[in-house]
Amino acid sequence: MDYSAANTALWNIIIQFGLIAGAILFCNMLRNRVRVIRSAMMPVSVMAGFLLLLLKYTGLVRIDGTIMEILVYHGIALGFIAMSLRVTNRAADSADRAALKSGAVIVSTYMVQGVVGLVISIALSMTVMPGLFKASGLLLPMGYGQGPGQANNVGTSYQNLGFAGGRSFGLAIAAAGYLCACVVGVMLLNIQAKRGHITPSKKQSDDDLSVGFFQDRNELPVADSIDRLSVQLAMVFVTYLATYLVTRGLTAGIAAISAGLANTVNTLLWGFNFIIGSGVAILLRTVLEAGRARGIIVRQYQNNYLLNRISGFFFDIMIVAGVSSINIEDLSGLWLYFILLAAAGGVFTWLHLKRVCRWAYPDYYYEGLISMYGMMTGTISSGILLLREIDSDFHTPAANNLVSGSSVGIVLGAPVLVLVSMAARSDLMAVVVCLIAAAYLGALLLLLKRLSGGKKAKNSIHKQG
Repeated sequence: MDYSAANTALWNIIIQFGLIAGAILFCNMLRNRVRVIRSAMMPVSVMAGFLLLLLKYTGLVRIDGTIMEILVYHGIALGFIAMSLRVTNRAADSADRAALKSGAVIVSTYMVQGVVGLVISIALSMTVMPGLFKASGLLLPMGYGQGPGQANNVGTSYQNLGFAGGRSFGLAIAAAGYLCACVVGVMLLNIQAKRGHITPSKKQSDDDLSVGFFQDRNELPVADSIDRLSVQLAMVFVTYLATYLVTRGLTAGIAAISAGLANTVNTLLWGFNFIIGSGVAILLRTVLEAGRARGIIVRQYQNNYLLNRISGFFFDIMIVAGVSSINIEDLSGLWLYFILLAAAGGVFTWLHLKRVCRWAYPDYYYEGLISMYGMMTGTISSGILLLREIDSDFHTPAANNLVSGSSVGIVLGAPVLVLVSMAARSDLMAVVVCLIAAAYLGALLLLLKRLSGGKKAKNSIHKQG
């Protein structure tokens, strides 16, 4: 085997990880040393991502887009698996109810984005941009709400149906959504902090930490034949392997039943594999807890402190890779339409979530609002990065709501795929779909109000010391 630099397959992954690591260390130093940057609450991982993006377009470094996309894809799943494996003693407010509320929040946001997008596309096609593909307004919930994967798929489909440059436009909307989550989201964090509504996460001093912070009772001893971190990583990766096998089994079974259904559903299953991974992790955690309760398992294998650090590591890597892999070239053409759609998406998503999160998350309103805004304009990773600025150790259920809500959202959001297909059939159908989306939005809002039971959001979030 050739171990020299000529073997790019051997060294490229190391080079890309080195660039990410170097950017993180440099930006962390800047944040610690420069007061203006520190007070801006810009996460280090976001700064590192934009630094690499700048270096990429100045030609100083070469970013491998394929590797970065792989890191984003796997990082989401591995981070949430680590979170889901954590031992929790907190009694949930009815997990099923919380998941249903989060699912309704997510899908109602899809509907808002869809209605806003269709209103803009229909209005422009009837005025300054005659001939504009009216259904293309639905690329707003695809790019903002569901991310680049769905924006790419639907954009390509619309391109085949007559929307010139549909794929690039869909990816451009997804890129704008991610920028909105990172840049506008951080601005909103600062505004809420200045108003005294949120408290940035504080670093704990050594005096504040006890042995209980790092480990629970009856865990694996420190002086064991295997390092405790190795055990945590082993559980995470075994769970991810099981996730792959489960997803592969599901997709094979669906393909055997119906090829048409497989073309639609299987892409979603692989795209949302982090949800399946979280489910497998929760199952493993439940089995381990049951084994300890029955005396079959003597030790507690999970260490919450290390699992938090592992999830944080994967989320940081994922965020840097996601920001640095943005292609500015996707923002070419249809500039008026693009700017209107991107700006309206950010504004109306915020206004809608400000309302519904008061119903859904009365006990941790700002954590729920900030994390949902990050996810519904970008991806789950951007929701997590904003949340970590005010709830770094995930004391509230806000992070878990992103996963559980996405699971329920697949069911509640099933009509979205039907609407996407219907809207492309004719100009009239695009108008009809806009009305149907508005009606479905109304039904989801009624559901949320009923689930909230009249509870009002508290004025301040949980304080961290």
